[in-house]
Amino acid sequence: MTAGHHESTLSSRTRKPCLMRRLATLSTSAALLLTMAGCASSGAPTVEQTPSLNSTEGGAPAAAQAAPLSDQAMLATLWIQRSAEFHGLSLQAFNVAHDRLNLALARRSAEDKPLAVVVDVDDTVLDTTSYGGWALREGRTYDSQSWADWVDDAVSTASPGAVDFLNYAHDSGVDVYYITNRKAGGKQATIDNLAALGFPQANAEHVMPRTDSSDKTARRASVTAEHDIVILMGDNLGDFDQAFQQATSAARHAEVEKQAGEFGRRFIMLPNPTYGEWEGVVYDGNWGASDAEKRAMREAALNVWQPESGSVSQGK
Repeated sequence: MTAGHHESTLSSRTRKPCLMRRLATLSTSAALLLTMAGCASSGAPTVEQTPSLNSTEGGAPAAAQAAPLSDQAMLATLWIQRSAEFHGLSLQAFNVAHDRLNLALARRSAEDKPLAVVVDVDDTVLDTTSYGGWALREGRTYDSQSWADWVDDAVSTASPGAVDFLNYAHDSGVDVYYITNRKAGGKQATIDNLAALGFPQANAEHVMPRTDSSDKTARRASVTAEHDIVILMGDNLGDFDQAFQQATSAARHAEVEKQAGEFGRRFIMLPNPTYGEWEGVVYDGNWGASDAEKRAMREAALNVWQPESGSVSQGK
């Protein structure tokens, strides 16, 4: 049931107490304004005269506007780094992958192509949030040079469950391919990082970085030429199929519905609220927008409760 349908079917008996509460709130607000006027006449500071972190300008609290835009990613970064919920979701993803691989192995016949598992690297099998943590501490956002320096340090940790699953695939005779949009210049550092953590098949043939395009279609096709890809794992829809890379959120959702049967079966997704193509859609593809423009576009995209009318306004 949609929110609009739910709202339209509320009975008048249900709406009446809500309306009375709003009227009571308005009455209380009116009384408060009278009290404030009295305080002003006696020389006491009014709410208007007292600085407040909750004061707004252009729709956002002043304190939020003063903070670097990158600070908005702090809670998401901490969720990945500190929450047991993320730990559990990562294990869940790789456990599902394990079960799906077992099904594929059981169904395979001798004349079939060799099986392959294809995984994204960043925030799928390797945790990149230490780079995000550094950027937050420094009040910075992503830039290609600092990212390249971080990749070269090979300090990523493994996502929970990733090493065990991919070693299970390797031990089962399955080829593992790491298709990443890290640049080719960071390929050896990525191989070294994966190998140090115990990932199998971390070598020049199986680690496939970006060359001319971030579109992974051609790299997946090169694996498909000689293998049956039974599982793809990623944190971004483009890790599965370029058809998901649509210009609007609605179009992306429509493609997800179109391919709904693949999720949890052939497509296995890791949660990542810190960045991704979904963010670019919020900016209408304008990644070069200023921080102020990005903040405004983020706010415009929010669905917002309207307490005065008891409704929800839909974001862009």
